[in-house]
Amino acid sequence: MIDWIPVVFVTFKVLVFGACMFFAVKWHYDQDKKHMDKRALIVTAVKLGALFLVALALLLWLTFALAKHLGMDLRLP
Repeated sequence: MIDWIPVVFVTFKVLVFGACMFFAVKWHYDQDKKHMDKRALIVTAVKLGALFLVALALLLWLTFALAKHLGMDLRLP
């Protein structure tokens, strides 16, 4: 029987990296066409930073929830 965990994680990783590379190339291409003012750049950076922190907190919470569901003991000694 095949172990599905590596198949799922590798597929997910390839999809995420592919999407990130597409949007990174698209963003850099679009930046050549327009020039953002400093205020818009700062607002965008703050929004992305906040989004990153929220995603990080959600991932941490999901990790601990999954570990608790699987019966893992994550208490510090």
